[in-house]
Amino acid sequence: MKKMVSYLLAGMLVFACVGCGTTPAGNDGSSDVPSDTQSESSSTPAEESTEESSEESSEESSEGESTPEDTGAAKSEGVMTYEEYMAAELDSEVVIEAYVQAKQSWYEDKATVYAQDEDGAYFIYQMACSEEDYGKLVPGTKIKVTGHKTEWSGEVEIIDATFEIAEGNYMAEALDVTSLLGTDELISHQNEFVSFKGMTVEAKKDAEGNEVKDADGNSVAFLYNWDGSGQEGDDLYFDVSVNGQTYTFTVESYLCDKTTDVYAAVQALNVGDTIDMEGFLYWYNGVNPHITSVTVAQ
Repeated sequence: MKKMVSYLLAGMLVFACVGCGTTPAGNDGSSDVPSDTQSESSSTPAEESTEESSEESSEESSEGESTPEDTGAAKSEGVMTYEEYMAAELDSEVVIEAYVQAKQSWYEDKATVYAQDEDGAYFIYQMACSEEDYGKLVPGTKIKVTGHKTEWSGEVEIIDATFEIAEGNYMAEALDVTSLLGTDELISHQNEFVSFKGMTVEAKKDAEGNEVKDADGNSVAFLYNWDGSGQEGDDLYFDVSVNGQTYTFTVESYLCDKTTDVYAAVQALNVGDTIDMEGFLYWYNGVNPHITSVTVAQ
């Protein structure tokens, strides 16, 4: 992430070293800018009555169901499927349609958003967008995006993009990927809205592997910035484990700032807590989820 790269460069100098709640985001998910029978009468022959009743029932039933056409899921002419998008060469032009799941940031007429369709997800970094149009990108909104596919430290994303709002609305349900942690399959769900269940909060450690302590000598459950160099309002980094493996998760401050429930929830974590989480499966030299919801198990 650009933020992390900046911190590393700063460290080198010192040493000479793309709506949140407790239950509810380039080249960088941490963005460096400031994420629904009627039967016939008895006089009608039985066979005819059954046929008409069946047809009417079918018609009424279909009115209440959500079909791909209802949600606008069908791709427009010239628009790539998710499979075609993933097969496209890096730096090539891509045209996709997807639904906004969350907005990470807006700055100088550029928007960074998480988007998803029924087949996969996209991270769209600094897409050309007026402040007025940014207000229209509410979760569920369908957009047609034209840009270039690129990769940043393992994160596949779209840059230099423009967009137009299309007809349709869709919100993805969180996919539980807990069992996929540590597997090669996990990256196939990159940028999707996902969940993690029953994970244990671990003590944060420094570069030498020593547990970080607070002023009272207690092990801390999170750091402001990846190395603890930040302050309240910056990204939160915390470690969680499952099946003997530990992973670093992030509350990305542009996506969920210090006023959000999830930010406060992470600040209140204790080492050893068992928690469930939701967020977006961002990637930075490995899995680096951007968490939007944290619930401590009772």
